[in-house]
Amino acid sequence: MIINRLIVLAAVLLASIANPARSQTSIPEPAQVKADFLKLLDRPKVPLDPKSEVVKNASRSLVTEKASFATEARPDGSIERVPALLVKREATKPGTKLPVVIVLHGTGGNKEGSRPWLEALANRGFLAVAIDGRYHGERGQGMVGTKAYNEAITRAWRAKPGEPQAHPFYYDTCWDVWRTIDYLVSRPDVDPDRIGLIGISKGGIETWLAGAVDPRIKVAVPAISVQSFRWSLENERWQARANTIKQAHESAANDLGEPKVNARVCRELWAKILPGILDEFDGPSILRLYSDRSLLILNGEKDPNCPIEGAELAFGSARAAFHQAKADDHLKIMVAPGSGHTLTKEQHDAAIDWFVKWLKPSSPE
Repeated sequence: MIINRLIVLAAVLLASIANPARSQTSIPEPAQVKADFLKLLDRPKVPLDPKSEVVKNASRSLVTEKASFATEARPDGSIERVPALLVKREATKPGTKLPVVIVLHGTGGNKEGSRPWLEALANRGFLAVAIDGRYHGERGQGMVGTKAYNEAITRAWRAKPGEPQAHPFYYDTCWDVWRTIDYLVSRPDVDPDRIGLIGISKGGIETWLAGAVDPRIKVAVPAISVQSFRWSLENERWQARANTIKQAHESAANDLGEPKVNARVCRELWAKILPGILDEFDGPSILRLYSDRSLLILNGEKDPNCPIEGAELAFGSARAAFHQAKADDHLKIMVAPGSGHTLTKEQHDAAIDWFVKWLKPSSPE
């Protein structure tokens, strides 16, 4: 009976995505979703002011570069900068334009933790790039773990009407991804027509959000991240997601007079700092925007952060969009049986191969 009810629920929600008029919360067409997300996060650009230096090589065959660039002006007038690591083959000929893959880390991570991905990609012929997400790594204000991240989300939650509204939970890093691409395409060693994006967990959510609306990203691989926030909230499966930033949710619960974090807390917190995540920017809606490019989705069957029932709604929406575009071969979905919130070796290797297939780096000489 439970399985039957889930099948019925999936059919109803998929129908609401396909036919917005039938949904209680009308889901716009993909073009409108793209316009709405870009408008929500739009802000004045500042000059990139890039800085870079070659640092000690992790491998004799690879070159590592440490860079940074400006992304926006803060409310106090100072400039927000994005620190980045770039890795490529040492033997790359001057003047060669390389395909690029940007790597986004998970909650509590940093760009240095992405080095295994960078080296694996660089060894296959890519310029591989990792950045620190907002309030992580060098941008963590000297705090350990997720403290700066939780504090930033709490400040955003408590912002009063008329005050600048930050979106530190996923959305602001999407802006940084777009600015990362602005920086990359300004470099002489980058092929602007061959750019890929992969993210793990938090970075995976930022991947399917940021990549969906930026056509410069030709290939995207969201890992252990695709889900339906709406399904999780409506089916009491929000707990693992809320626990990724537990302190911020507890602060919101206290402000709302709730004895503990519950569905109401999640709904109100997410509505303020992640507007649209329960409808037009949720997985089942926004994955439709990838049907003109290449998308590999990596999930775990038992991942509590991304309940498979909600994820299946997003998978189904993506399949329908790619099929309608006659691009079924540009979509691949790998769900690791019995796997939780982690990537398998098979999925890791499939991600590298997916970028090679669609971005076509040159082979080592």
